[in-house]
Amino acid sequence: MPNKPGMIERLRRWLRQDWRQYHPHHLPLRDQLIALFLLVGILPAILLGVMVNWTSDRIIENQVTDNTFQLIGKVNQTLDTYMEHMQSITYLIGFDPTVEEFMSANSTTNPRNLSDAEPEDGTITEGLSGTSVYRIRQFLQGFTTVYPEIAGMLVVNRNGDYISNEMYARDATRSLTEEQWYKDAAAKQGLFTIVGHPTGRNVTSHTNYLDSEVISVTRALNDPRTGKVTGVVLIDLKLRVIAQAAKDVRLGKTGYLMVTDAVGQPIYAPKGPLEQAMPARLAASLTGAKQSVFTGELEGQQVQLVYTTSDYTGWKTVGVFRLSESVAESRAIRFYVVIFLFIVCFVGLTASYGLSQSISRPIHRLSALMQKAEAGDMTARYMNDRRDEVGMLGRSFNRMINEIRNLMKLNLRQEQQKRSAELRSLQAHIRPHFLYNTLDTIQWMARKKGAEDISELVGSLSRLFRIGLSGGSDIIRLAEEEEHIRSYLQIQQTRYAGKLNYTIDIDESLHEVYVIKLLLQPLVENAIYHGIRARRGPGMITISARQQDDLLVYTVTDDGAGITDERLAELEAQLQQPLTTLESRGPEPAGSYGLLNIQARIHLAYGTRYGLTLRRVPEGGTAVMVTQPILRQFPAAPIRQEEEHHE
Repeated sequence: MPNKPGMIERLRRWLRQDWRQYHPHHLPLRDQLIALFLLVGILPAILLGVMVNWTSDRIIENQVTDNTFQLIGKVNQTLDTYMEHMQSITYLIGFDPTVEEFMSANSTTNPRNLSDAEPEDGTITEGLSGTSVYRIRQFLQGFTTVYPEIAGMLVVNRNGDYISNEMYARDATRSLTEEQWYKDAAAKQGLFTIVGHPTGRNVTSHTNYLDSEVISVTRALNDPRTGKVTGVVLIDLKLRVIAQAAKDVRLGKTGYLMVTDAVGQPIYAPKGPLEQAMPARLAASLTGAKQSVFTGELEGQQVQLVYTTSDYTGWKTVGVFRLSESVAESRAIRFYVVIFLFIVCFVGLTASYGLSQSISRPIHRLSALMQKAEAGDMTARYMNDRRDEVGMLGRSFNRMINEIRNLMKLNLRQEQQKRSAELRSLQAHIRPHFLYNTLDTIQWMARKKGAEDISELVGSLSRLFRIGLSGGSDIIRLAEEEEHIRSYLQIQQTRYAGKLNYTIDIDESLHEVYVIKLLLQPLVENAIYHGIRARRGPGMITISARQQDDLLVYTVTDDGAGITDERLAELEAQLQQPLTTLESRGPEPAGSYGLLNIQARIHLAYGTRYGLTLRRVPEGGTAVMVTQPILRQFPAAPIRQEEEHHE
């Protein structure tokens, strides 16, 4: 007895496993290619085979049905022709003067069979002689001679007297006018009527045909003057007429045609494998439309019935055949389709396997080489002369390995240079400290000797160096930038005693805003050297910083010599592309180097929507305005505000 808890636990583990491992992307490339080739090549062939098989079945079935309808139509035309002949015979009989005389004769005795009367018998009945009876018999005999399919003809007048060449009453005491077929014909007032197989009538023939061997038709004859029925013509048609029209038509190996009356009762059915009468439910199905096709079970087999109703007789000609025989041709087509699919699948599998191998094998080889390179073996090389994409990939792999080896060598040299630079940097860090200590010693010595101006100058220089170095950082607070520019201006004011004045107006709320260091010093230097020095008398430099919306705006204004329109236009053009201008001017640009340097630094840090703007002051002098974003926190890295804005 198996351990049920163990089986359940294994089932749970199986259900919990990660089915993503069976995703097609996790299969080997060879298997993916085989699956792709099968999907692209074999699946359409299978679908095409199924469609061809299904379509051929429908087409063959429709063709069988159409052919059956055509055969049935021809049989109906033959039967209608026979019935039209019988109708024409009844009209000829009714128009014969002797028959009219017989129909209008008055009988003085009981109904009699006048067929045996001879010409010399004299007057048989009032208004009718033996010669007339003999002539009618000869007249009827002529029809049976011309139309051998007629089994017998009988003319009955309203008195019950009758004349026939082959037929007579079984019971002479019973009047034929009391027969149902007579009453039905009389009720239809001269319309041609097809009775079908006679049943229970008081009429037989010398040939002694069975009721199932003849088909009876009747028509009443009317008096042309009064319109009253004067008698009825009865004609028995041999069943072999119908048999000859339908028996030679074969549907498949065992199918056949049969004829039924309007309510589905068989009139003719040939002998054969399906010769038994149709069940009642199939017969009932024949009472619907004028023509139809339906399927039923007959003698334990699925059969298809195709029938058409004759407009003239009202009979239904039915084609009966096995469904298995109707699709015999489609089986042959299906066989060839299966053979075709088998060949396609075999060839497709073989071709897909070979093609997938030809593609995946060099890729696997290249993958193995990459794994070796990944493990550190830089001697791996792809050796092949293929000209396809795999060959191109292999050659690219070889170039990549060579490039990696070159980069590794370059990296080794750079590491060595980096270590040397770090050593020099450690040595260089000693110099600023020595400089700060030396300047501090000079400042205290100046104060000790009472040289306060020298002490102040040395202090400003020390602060200038300290903020300029600022621990190697490019970003400082605005308060430090203000301190730096004050120190610079104090030194320059000492140099240009009596000629340089300045004011600094920076809102204290902006002191903690972070800015790029050393932005103001080059602007002030330009204002001194190109503005204040060129004018007569002392000059004034005004430095301000304000917040406008989300912008920090510096303004450096001087009342110096000013700038010409040509020079202003030239500077504005250069400031549009500061980096390009700096590179094109060589290693020692003059004049606008400081402005271009500031513009390039701002563009690199914040984007091109920020930077410098120059304008002439109406009273004389020049104003430079700098815009940058407000930064309340120290940035981890320079922020490209323009790209963020566009995103």
